[in-house]
Amino acid sequence: MQGLIDALKEDGYRVIGPQVADGAVVYDELESLEQLPLGVIDEQDGGVYRLARRQDAGYFDHVVGPHSLKRYLFPPQETLQQLQLKDGGWRVEPQQFDEPPLAVIGPRSCDLHAMAIQDRVFLEGPYVDPGYRARREGLFVVSVQCRRAAATCFCHSMKTGPRADHGFDLALSELDDCFAIEVGSERGGRILAAVDGWKPGAPTIVDRANDQSSQLERSMEQRSTTEAAPGAPKLRQLDTQDLRDLLLNNLDHPRWEQVADRCLACANCTMVCPTCFCSSVSEVSDLTNEHVRRERTWTSCFTAEHSFLTSGVVRNSTAARYRQWLTHKLSTWIDQFDSSGCVGCGRCITWCPVGIDLTEEVAAIRETTK
Repeated sequence: MQGLIDALKEDGYRVIGPQVADGAVVYDELESLEQLPLGVIDEQDGGVYRLARRQDAGYFDHVVGPHSLKRYLFPPQETLQQLQLKDGGWRVEPQQFDEPPLAVIGPRSCDLHAMAIQDRVFLEGPYVDPGYRARREGLFVVSVQCRRAAATCFCHSMKTGPRADHGFDLALSELDDCFAIEVGSERGGRILAAVDGWKPGAPTIVDRANDQSSQLERSMEQRSTTEAAPGAPKLRQLDTQDLRDLLLNNLDHPRWEQVADRCLACANCTMVCPTCFCSSVSEVSDLTNEHVRRERTWTSCFTAEHSFLTSGVVRNSTAARYRQWLTHKLSTWIDQFDSSGCVGCGRCITWCPVGIDLTEEVAAIRETTK
């Protein structure tokens, strides 16, 4: 593993990986294998995130934290344009994309599906985002196959996990005595060839890696039903059958007001969501007013400013804002991008201060319409 980190750095990549900071597993600059969260697991539930030490936990037995690939491909703050006042006129300075290419170790299958969704948003429409494209083209992904699930995970419902089968350059399966690694791209093979110590996996190793993923998927399906073992935390699940029409046909359902009584409109769910892409652009000038930066920052449909028009705020209640978020995420996103905007990572449930659970809200609406 240290050889892989070194090979990526020697090839010019800035390497990012999971590590413990401020009570969470987050992505940060990775220099050494020792920075990885060996022996750490995360305990997650609605409004709950705690780290715990476990003797049998490996390097990647945590699940997902507050960070995702979105943070690096579509950064929270970005300068889009710079203008300089010169000779009585404004000169536009060309946008520079001279950042070193990024290699991220640790994304899970749900995050790779989220990245594919953001690719459709930023790259496949009539307008291509040049910053996103530059960062995306240089991205090297070392994915990790999950071998445990948190109580908030429902990727099995969204068909986005737990096993990654595309979207990576290399994919790691952590076994008890070794790593099994799958090559997903030509440059992944090139990097791996530069690392000493790897050898072709024996069929038994390959079978163990595949069985580990299959067993987790079966376990997730069982734990999200009444078949869960006594004492085991039950996993979320989301019934996606006719989900688009279910929500759009119930825009006046009383459940929207009920959830609004708890919702703080804090925007935590949209900040940690790996697919949300709302942003705002502002102009920042220096003290001389001769240099202006146009900056893009993340924003959220939970803020009043998001729906402000010349006639005023369109969605002036928390119920309307929550309804906008959920119906876009699970319904009208399909009309825009031919897929759901949810990948079942569960971050919005974990990081909601009051533990609002979108799977619970959908189930409540579905139950009353039977």
